[in-house]
Amino acid sequence: MGFFLEILLGGLMAGMLYSLVALGFVLIFKASGVFNFAQGAMVLFAALAMARFAEWIPAWTGISNPFFANGAAFVIAGVIMFGVAWLIERLVLRHLVNQEAATLLMATLGITYFLEGVGQTIFGSNIYKIDIGMPKDPVMAFESTFQGGILINKEDLVAAIIAAALVALLSVFFQKTSTGRALRAVADDHQAAQSIGIPLNRMWVVVWCVAGVVALVAGMIWGSKLGVQFSLSTVALRALPVVILGGLTSVPGAIIGGLIIGVGEKMSEVYLGPMVGGGIEIWFAYVLALGFLLVRPQGLFGEKIIDRV
Repeated sequence: MGFFLEILLGGLMAGMLYSLVALGFVLIFKASGVFNFAQGAMVLFAALAMARFAEWIPAWTGISNPFFANGAAFVIAGVIMFGVAWLIERLVLRHLVNQEAATLLMATLGITYFLEGVGQTIFGSNIYKIDIGMPKDPVMAFESTFQGGILINKEDLVAAIIAAALVALLSVFFQKTSTGRALRAVADDHQAAQSIGIPLNRMWVVVWCVAGVVALVAGMIWGSKLGVQFSLSTVALRALPVVILGGLTSVPGAIIGGLIIGVGEKMSEVYLGPMVGGGIEIWFAYVLALGFLLVRPQGLFGEKIIDRV
């Protein structure tokens, strides 16, 4: 029982990190109908900005306190992501209103390669580290309850708590603030929202800014775990099955989908891996997502689209 709970907890913590990346997809798609293929590049760009500024700030200011350096780097990277969001809306999305979905998807692909290229030019292409003080050593818990206890990775636990806190904050933002309600109105019907005076362009800037903050937090966590390198942009691909499973238009779906994928990956690797030769954790999520596409294309919590003719 203790071993099962250990695998379950590990899957839940990994699932929260997947949910964090998936939220970026969901937020932008809900507000603008754009499937943002650039979300992975945004995660990479934000992580690069934070990692490099955390290195540069002590040299510029002479203050070697890591808490100060990381805090200042986080704020600067957040401002940069706000600027990126504003430029994307002003230079790209504003000129593509009411265009086909394929056109918008290609635009986000262009943004992907642009951000990766600019990030490499400005911040360099080496492997950088983000040290935000998360504990690295695992800890044994519940030794008196289960024989041998449960091994918990403290870094994954802290990362999951940060991700859960951000998800809760976003839920409050969308439910309780006037801007959040305006974003929900835009998501439901663009034309109706415009007819009651909600500025569509401004809402798009806001939601891209929120997605930029989500990308920054995700980049900070994943960069701390894996190091900041250009393969970090592929972390978004790990979130695609989460989006498919939970639904492209559902914030709760992104959370629950992430938890299901995280637990499913860990459980399948431990219990099914020995029977199929291992490596199942790599492709399990995509097979599960494919099964959902065949049975319920809109995902668990996505809105079913009905075309009336």
